[in-house]
Amino acid sequence: MLRAIFAVVFGVTGFLLGREAYVHLFSLHFASEQLQLVLTLLAPVVGALIGVLVAPAAQALFEDELNVVERSIERLSPAELAGGAVGLIAGLVVAFLIKSILFEFITIAGKTGSYVAILLYIIISIFAGYLGARVGAKSRIVPVPGGSAARGTGIPKVVDTSVVVDGRIVEILESGFLEGPFVLPRFVLEELQAIADSLDPIRRARGRRGLEVLNRLQELRILEISERDYADVRGGAVDAKLVRLAREIEGKLLTTDYNLNRVATVEGVQVLNLNELANAVKPVVLPGEEMSVQIVRDGKEPHQGVGYLEDGTMIVVENGRRSIGETAEVVVTSVLQTAAGRMIFARSKREIVR
Repeated sequence: MLRAIFAVVFGVTGFLLGREAYVHLFSLHFASEQLQLVLTLLAPVVGALIGVLVAPAAQALFEDELNVVERSIERLSPAELAGGAVGLIAGLVVAFLIKSILFEFITIAGKTGSYVAILLYIIISIFAGYLGARVGAKSRIVPVPGGSAARGTGIPKVVDTSVVVDGRIVEILESGFLEGPFVLPRFVLEELQAIADSLDPIRRARGRRGLEVLNRLQELRILEISERDYADVRGGAVDAKLVRLAREIEGKLLTTDYNLNRVATVEGVQVLNLNELANAVKPVVLPGEEMSVQIVRDGKEPHQGVGYLEDGTMIVVENGRRSIGETAEVVVTSVLQTAAGRMIFARSKREIVR
């Protein structure tokens, strides 16, 4: 259908242009009536044929540009779309007012002035419409509830690569402690695919685990892929893109990356750090409490042994090196809270009894 429309439009246009070209350019230079009659019929036909031949190329260009516009629109939030539409209309109104006020002076020059006025009007309309759409989209002059680029209700959460690789997000969502919508940017998915294709076996394993987590998240039907990207970000830094996306859609950034957490906080973006959540829900351990722990390796000091609780909390046992590989009854002596998490210091219960 589109091909037929382009062929008809360009064919008719070529026909009319061919006739006008003959009348204004060729007819005065041919004295022979027979030749003028032939050209009168031939010029429009040639113009129509040229128009039909040019139509496929014009159609291909039109479809390419249409795809570019469609991808650009998909990257915009509802607030940006509404603001861009209002800005576009305002820009066209301004261009029309400029035409009404100033172009009267240009048309005094006659037919040539009219052509110049039409050309200037087209240029000013394109410029004013584009400028209005850009300003309207960036300022989001039309308020849209939630400002979300994702489907669903609530504040959108932008998912970082570290959260997907970590994997704990699935259990948190299934427990109902965190609600969507969740936005996974396309550039994060591409980074995850690059990790899964890495030559390093450790990175490759982490990337494949992240892809498995994504499959589980898609089964929950709460994950939306965002096509929005930022080519102007220097070096294509994923962290900078994540912060910018979260700020633009007025969402929160979901991550386990400590450095990204700090950068987002400085940029004024709210952050949900799964490591902070894990530390917050760990059971409180006070000095003097007794517990059983399996000592798995030696510590920094020659006499120390190290074990771990079920939640991953590290326990440093004084004089526990000789008990490596065994389960020991220990008594907590102190608890140290660090940026990386909590660390418990303990001593063997047998030593205290003695």
